[in-house]
Amino acid sequence: MEISEVSRIYLDGKLASVFRLDDGTRYKTVRIPTPQGRLDHTYTLCGEITIRTVDGRVETHEVSSSGLLHNPDGRHFYALGSGGFTDFYLVDPQAPEAAERIPGRGEVCSTPIS
Repeated sequence: MEISEVSRIYLDGKLASVFRLDDGTRYKTVRIPTPQGRLDHTYTLCGEITIRTVDGRVETHEVSSSGLLHNPDGRHFYALGSGGFTDFYLVDPQAPEAAERIPGRGEVCSTPIS
């Protein structure tokens, strides 16, 4: 169960949006314009997500992933997590081929230092 999330989305290496989710805000929709004349764009998701495990423990996971968006104009992408909140990606359920996941960590994400 997700407790909170603070994430950043980068489009073509530039910060496009920051969103915070918690009990009061379970989802957020943002409109991100894409530069004219290009069909493919890189994206990166960065941040932290805090969850409560089935046994009641609280865990914080790093969000750090990248991918490609193919002709994204007019599409609605969802940010999803899988693999026990260890893998994050964008998907358009109406056109799954519109987003492609690149394995590994997101290039523009930095590791939090505590």
